[in-house]
Amino acid sequence: MFMFSYPVKFVRNHITTTIVIRNFTSSVSLTFPNWVIKDMVSKGLYDQTLQLYKQELHPSGIFANTCILPSVIKASSLAHSNQHFGLQLHCIALKTGSYSDPVTSNSLISMYAKFSKLDSAYQLFDTMPQRDTVSWNSIINCFCRYGYYFESLKMLKQMYSCGFVPKPELIASIISLCAQTGDLRVGKQIHALIIVDERIALSVFVSTAFLDLYSKCHNLLIAFRVFDRMEIKNEVSWTAMISGCIASQNYNMGIDYFRAMQKEGVKPNRVTAMVVLLACSKLDYIKYGKAIHGYAYRHGFDSNDHLSVALMHMYCECTEALHSARIMFERLKIKDVVTWSSIITGYSRSGDHDEAMKHFGLMRLEGIQPNSVTLLAIISACTSLSSLNHGLGVHCYILKSGLAFDVFIGNALINMYSKCGCLAASLQIYKEMPAKDLVSCSTLISSYGLHGCGEEALRVFNEIQESRMEPDSIMVLAILSACNHTGLVEEGKSIFNNVMKNKKIQLTTEHYACYVDLLGKAGKIEDACEVMSKMSMKPSTKMLSSLVSACKIHGRLEVAQVLAHKLIESEPENAANYTMLSMVYAECGNWVGVEEVRRFMRVKRLNKCYGFSRIQPGNQKW
Repeated sequence: MFMFSYPVKFVRNHITTTIVIRNFTSSVSLTFPNWVIKDMVSKGLYDQTLQLYKQELHPSGIFANTCILPSVIKASSLAHSNQHFGLQLHCIALKTGSYSDPVTSNSLISMYAKFSKLDSAYQLFDTMPQRDTVSWNSIINCFCRYGYYFESLKMLKQMYSCGFVPKPELIASIISLCAQTGDLRVGKQIHALIIVDERIALSVFVSTAFLDLYSKCHNLLIAFRVFDRMEIKNEVSWTAMISGCIASQNYNMGIDYFRAMQKEGVKPNRVTAMVVLLACSKLDYIKYGKAIHGYAYRHGFDSNDHLSVALMHMYCECTEALHSARIMFERLKIKDVVTWSSIITGYSRSGDHDEAMKHFGLMRLEGIQPNSVTLLAIISACTSLSSLNHGLGVHCYILKSGLAFDVFIGNALINMYSKCGCLAASLQIYKEMPAKDLVSCSTLISSYGLHGCGEEALRVFNEIQESRMEPDSIMVLAILSACNHTGLVEEGKSIFNNVMKNKKIQLTTEHYACYVDLLGKAGKIEDACEVMSKMSMKPSTKMLSSLVSACKIHGRLEVAQVLAHKLIESEPENAANYTMLSMVYAECGNWVGVEEVRRFMRVKRLNKCYGFSRIQPGNQKW
């Protein structure tokens, strides 16, 4: 006789009754209703199910009932107990021959999968005398869960060869692995198989998995087709489509799909809001970001930590909303390294470098260890402040924390020391870096150019050309800038012409502006004008203004007048352009032209901003 007085509510034949299991005799236990155990498991009463089985059912002799044992095995895999009870259940199935029942074996496979014992699950599957669709789905799901991609594909092929049809959930898991590994070829083969074989159901889960696959493999056109052909679209499908657009940097399209999702009456969830916030931060759409914030507040998931971090990151990216980012940051109950890094980066990017340094100190006082992202932001703040003392302190911390070997941090330190006037320190860091990339070399070349060491910059550039590394557009701009700062006209001309001949590097407006400025400063006005006329893009205003200044310096006032008129045509509302033309007329002695320019500016109400100088008083004694 057993005494188990746990009250349980059961639903059977649409009638809810409360059964207090107590005072069962052995004869009654032999006819114990199987649905009681199943109902207890379905209600999540795992520990109670195991207690009932251990204390009453097992001693009563019905421990190996093939109707009860699978439910108890499931309870064992889900209960907060050790694995020994599950192993004992497996032994009972072996002793009594219950393992020959596919339902029992399938339950054991699922149990071993939850216990992370993949070898035991596969050994059990391999020795099964009889397998069904659930058996194949269970073992393949085990391989998928632990990332065994090739083994999952091999087992899926064997399953299909044996005439079993995989379930949609299994297909979705396989496609998710294809997306993680970027194996678009296999994903397309499975997609074709589903289209050809009508036995495999194309559910919303499978379609969403294909949508995610094509999006992550940057095949957005096919993803659009899959999405348009879906008969049923839930919030997961819409979120996958929006995420695919944003991952492909089609941010405006992602926001358009977000609007279409709401028009279709599908409510965005927390994940959807986080994805769209990323697009808002990239596009600097603070208005839409605030609207999503309001939507999250109305639907009650604004307090979620992950969403709060996403909102704070969006406000940090939109520099005019940094105050809102600070409010979000202060409301966070748990601040990790990601949140601290985000707020420090926001302050550094917006130009409030003192606040960035202050929060860096607070972060360390809180015991949070900065990572490489945090340090890159704080090095940028030190560079903008030209604060060598702060930079030295940050560098010491980097050395202590062991992050000095990070190539990105090394590049930032080279730039920081260069901008703070310590070229020797920049060169020392460059030499000590165990791994260098093109950015490292470009930064060192820029440092040499900034300090007037053009020959050294050319030496580094020539070493790069002689090595296996190919210079990129950033490095070419750096070496042209170095030649410009140091007056190396012929060297800069040779580099520019070689780049034009090779056509391996796409020249931008910045390259042409730097080269034209180099020629203009050297008095080669005709060459500069010829380069500008042969450009495939429209000359920038900066390029024209620098060439006008060069013409004034070298007395080529007639050319300066023509260029100044072009400058006014490109920017008719900029008062500085009219002032420059007036100065050119004054240099030529054309006072009538000066008066006409000034009268035109008065008519159009154009006023040039005045420049102010401020001398901050110090502690010097005069």
